[in-house]
Amino acid sequence: MQAEIDEILQRFSHFGVELGLERIQRLLFALGNPHKPIPIVHVAGSNGKGSVCAYLSAVLTHAGYRVGRYTSPHLVSWNERICLNEQPIDSEELHRLLNQVVAAIDPHHPSPTQFEVITAVAWLYFAQQQVDIAVIEVGLGGRLDATNVCDRPLVTIITSLSREHWQRLGPTLADISREKAGILKPGRPAVLAPLPDETVAVIQHRLKELDCPAVFPQPSLDLGNGWAEYGDDEQRFRYRLPLAGAHQRLNSALAIAALHLLHQQGWKLDNQTIADGIAKTQWQARLQWVQWQGYSLLIDGAHNSAGARTLRHYLDTSDKITPPICWVMGMVANKDHAEIFQTLLRSGDRLYLVPVPDHISADPDELADLAQAICPKLEDCEVQEDTIAALTSAIATARQTNPNLTVILCGSLYLIGDFLSKSHSP
Repeated sequence: MQAEIDEILQRFSHFGVELGLERIQRLLFALGNPHKPIPIVHVAGSNGKGSVCAYLSAVLTHAGYRVGRYTSPHLVSWNERICLNEQPIDSEELHRLLNQVVAAIDPHHPSPTQFEVITAVAWLYFAQQQVDIAVIEVGLGGRLDATNVCDRPLVTIITSLSREHWQRLGPTLADISREKAGILKPGRPAVLAPLPDETVAVIQHRLKELDCPAVFPQPSLDLGNGWAEYGDDEQRFRYRLPLAGAHQRLNSALAIAALHLLHQQGWKLDNQTIADGIAKTQWQARLQWVQWQGYSLLIDGAHNSAGARTLRHYLDTSDKITPPICWVMGMVANKDHAEIFQTLLRSGDRLYLVPVPDHISADPDELADLAQAICPKLEDCEVQEDTIAALTSAIATARQTNPNLTVILCGSLYLIGDFLSKSHSP
């Protein structure tokens, strides 16, 4: 069944990424506009979108609501993108809905893209399952993203902003923020991460233009041992953070602020329910430790410059890490490889570079040259044919030279997904 799902979606892959709302609106109209009655929380941003969606979904599910969650990309299977009460859509159901969506495509108009097809499936599934609420993550940008088809979201969230996908969204951070702010809707409440200086004028202008009441929560206070504290004196409460990294204090604060806005709209979400729900949150491949071949690995997407800075901060502050690091890395072509290397690599580290399977991968040999130019005192830098071969070499080296050596797999969520699919790691 999974092979049939992949085959159907592969038919649309050659249309690439093409921003715009006309195709998705036409497709949804042909399906009876399943998105229109669904209350949603809409989440855009450069980093942290997935974690925020995971927190929201976990809390709302814990509160007893019927919750849809749509995120991207997936790690192992398409099913992961579309969840109901934290559970991925069943393969038979996904196959059935895919066929229903494909049958609704008008051959006399431009074909929808692959992302638009799977987005339509998500809306159709949530409508048929009669969800109480859906948590929807933007795919790329915001203004012209296929998820941006709802006029009155319950809450809109914009997470941390950084210069990513600039080839499509615009060369400056102000341009990128303008695209992200395209999900803001007239009069609808918004929750925003602290804004980089270059984006303040753009975002504030859009908020004022649309008369959006806005909340700018600060990161929750770190209490140590995985505990955090949110809020001011009027609504301060403590909660356990299940996801690693200091950045999760901001991501969780954004989710809590949104949940408080939902509470003000009548949703049954007190602070104890929020705390208990957050504690149940799971989100793979973000600062996640896994066991493989008897060795403990750290896996993390770190797929852009901001993600690399988050990973570096974790390494510099965690008592689990003892330098030097043994890196296994692969990156897609359209990332700032130099900045990622500058952020992550240190003298004495070892680096194994691999291609990212089934995507437009950066050339590992070119990455090796770049890495050695940026960090000439690497202990070793070599190219391997694939992730498993590189990890096998890295672990063998660690066992021979330093059993406490930290091995990290990072650089692309697609790379992490390929590893998980081949290794059967949880």
